Amino acid sequence: MVDDTEKVNQVVDRRNALSGTPRYDTPGYELPLLLLAGFRSLIDTLHARLAEQGHPDGRPAHGFAMQAIGLSGASASEIGRRLGVSKQAAGKTVDRLVTLGYAERADDPADARRKLVRLTPHGLDALARSAAIFDELRADWARTLGTQRVTDLEDALRTMVPPESFRLDAAGWLGA
Repeated sequence: MVDDTEKVNQVVDRRNALSGTPRYDTPGYELPLLLLAGFRSLIDTLHARLAEQGHPDGRPAHGFAMQAIGLSGASASEIGRRLGVSKQAAGKTVDRLVTLGYAERADDPADARRKLVRLTPHGLDALARSAAIFDELRADWARTLGTQRVTDLEDALRTMVPPESFRLDAAGWLGA
């Protein structure tokens, strides 16, 4: 049984871990939570800045979907496979992107039976602005943490994260 002193120490330890106080004995569960919080912070800031730059309706799922569509376009089935969701779920996301002006449906020149989803200039603009904002956010982290620490963090993550982990199916993986 954990006594009151131990409970207080656990709370203080947790607060220190989340406040940025360097720790070397943190519990294993904090690593994924901190990685997720860093990801969420970057994505939330990205979308706030995109809203200021003419993309107020963009959502994180839209960015994954636009990446799945790619520069050459894709069918709804291909988008679904890339995102790890059903063709119907991909179709709903594509419908939303079309409504918002980020994508359009067109005949597939290679197969008259298929519709191809392509990004519009508005969608391409959102992706280009996202890339520029991510560069700015990385620079912000480098100013705060130091360039070498950010580079070391990226190198460490590249070492630990297998190349096949770079997939667009986060929404499907999370069960969305």
